[in-house]
Amino acid sequence: MINKNLFNGAYARTKSFFSNSELASRNLPSPEERAILEQFRGRIPDAVFNKVYQPPVTNGSGNNRRNLRKAFRLLAQAGWKVNRTGKLVNNKTGIPLTFEILLVSPTFERVVLPFKKNLERLGIDVKVRTVDNTQYENRVKKYDFDIVVWSFGQSLSPGNEQRNYWNSKIADIPGYRNLAGVRDPVVDELIELVISAPDRKSLIYRTRALDRVLLFGHYVIPQWHLRHYRVAYWNKIARPKISPKYDLGFDTWWIQ
Repeated sequence: MINKNLFNGAYARTKSFFSNSELASRNLPSPEERAILEQFRGRIPDAVFNKVYQPPVTNGSGNNRRNLRKAFRLLAQAGWKVNRTGKLVNNKTGIPLTFEILLVSPTFERVVLPFKKNLERLGIDVKVRTVDNTQYENRVKKYDFDIVVWSFGQSLSPGNEQRNYWNSKIADIPGYRNLAGVRDPVVDELIELVISAPDRKSLIYRTRALDRVLLFGHYVIPQWHLRHYRVAYWNKIARPKISPKYDLGFDTWWIQ
């Protein structure tokens, strides 16, 4: 609904931490990826081997009943129920499920408010709080939040920065970027495999394996990305027919 109604369908749904690149996992694991993942069987979800990761989707009409029913079943399995006042509470403690979405820009409120509305239909109390840059940075550095909107910048040669994003050792250290608080020994081992990849092919397969394990850990709610650059340029400017794979190549453009 958001892509259709707010962005005129301009974006693609993100399904990988390395979207729009050869590093992104797609379809079922290849034999090379499976060989890497097999050593972790029993320590990672079986879905990593036999399912293609797919975030929930809708037809954009705003009718989200199917996903809401599924969400309610999952919450019930996890020990939550709706009380007489319509609030989702824990079966054992009776404590209601509440959380805060922390934003740094009012412009993003229009994106999260439909999410808030759907969660409230499940009985979840959601607060959206927009703060200034300083407060936002301080709270993020201290991991003082429930949910934030964030992006994980990736390169075509992933390496040491993956420790900063996902490593268990820094999950509780303020100032790092393991915002999801990932503490998974398998992820730690896969990060080291990525860093120590001896060649490009190994790097690709190891990164895809890491990607799959992270996705099925459900640490984030993937949002969107653009598949192309959006550029307006003068019609007297020419460019080569073949462009770099992941760059606009402005240095190769010329005036006719």
